[in-house]
Amino acid sequence: MTTSAPIAFLKGHGTENDFVIVPDPGNSVDLPAEAVARLCDRRAGLGADGVLHVVRSAAHPEAAHLADTAEWFMDYRNADGSIAEMCGNGVRVFARYLQHAGLAAEGELAIATRGGVKRVHLDKNGDVTVLMGRAVLPADGVTVTVGGRSWDALNVSMGNPHAVAFVDDLDHAGRLLEPPAYAPAAVYPDGVNVEFVVDRGPGHVAMRVHERGSGETRSCGTGACAVAVAAARRDGADPAVTGAPATYTVDLPGGTLVITERADGEIEMTGPAVIVAEGVLDASWWDTGER
Repeated sequence: MTTSAPIAFLKGHGTENDFVIVPDPGNSVDLPAEAVARLCDRRAGLGADGVLHVVRSAAHPEAAHLADTAEWFMDYRNADGSIAEMCGNGVRVFARYLQHAGLAAEGELAIATRGGVKRVHLDKNGDVTVLMGRAVLPADGVTVTVGGRSWDALNVSMGNPHAVAFVDDLDHAGRLLEPPAYAPAAVYPDGVNVEFVVDRGPGHVAMRVHERGSGETRSCGTGACAVAVAAARRDGADPAVTGAPATYTVDLPGGTLVITERADGEIEMTGPAVIVAEGVLDASWWDTGER
C-alpha cells in the first residue's frame, strides 16, 4: 500500500460514534480493509468506529447512477475494514463535514449511501436531521443470547440488519466485546447489529448496541431508528395505520437522538454532529503499514 501524495483526514463524531473522515472527491485513495482497520485502531492509529470516505458520486462505481440525485457518496467502512450499507450517525457527520468544507450550505442536502439516497437538513442550531427511509420488519423471528440469558428480539431492517431486544437492565447485555449469539443464524447470514433496550418513561428509551464489525459503540443512528420502531410496535403504535407520527427520545451512552416515524413511514433522526480536528497522515506510517 503506497501513496505519492499526503492523505488528509478529519475526525468527527455524532453522539460519540466517532469517525475518521477521508476527503477524496475523485476516488483516488485506495482504502483496503487492512488500511481502514489501521486507521481505526485506538492505540496504533487515529482511533474510530468507522471511516467516512467522501467521494463524488460520479467518481464511484457503486454510486455513479445516483450522481444526478446526490453529488456526494458516503463510502462507509466499519472499524474492521468491512463495508457497511449505512450508518445513521455517519450520515450526520458526513453532512457536517461537507458544510465545514464549504461543499454544502445550511438547509437541504442529498447524500448517496449503499442504503440509498438520504435526505438531510442542516439546522441553524447545529443539529442535523436525516430522513432515514422506511423500516422493514421481516417476519423471521430471532432469539438473542448473552451470558446465559435469552430474549426474543424484533428483526428490523434500516437498510442494514438489526435485532432489537427489550431487557430489564442494560447491564444484562454484558461487556459486548464479542457479537451476541443469535438464532437461527440463517436470519442474518452477514451478521447483525444487536440493540438492548430499557424503558425510561413514555416515549423515552435507553439502549446499548453491538455494531456488526465494530463491537460496542457509544451510539448507532440506524440502531436508534430500529429501536424507536420496535418500541412503537411494542406499544401498539403504527403511524401507517393510525396516521399519527410516533416520536421517541433514545438515550445512548454517547448522547441523545430524537427519532420520529411519520405517517408515510419515513423515519426522521435528529441529533448533533461535530468536527473535532483535521490533519495529514504521516506518509511513512501510511506507506509501510506499520502498526
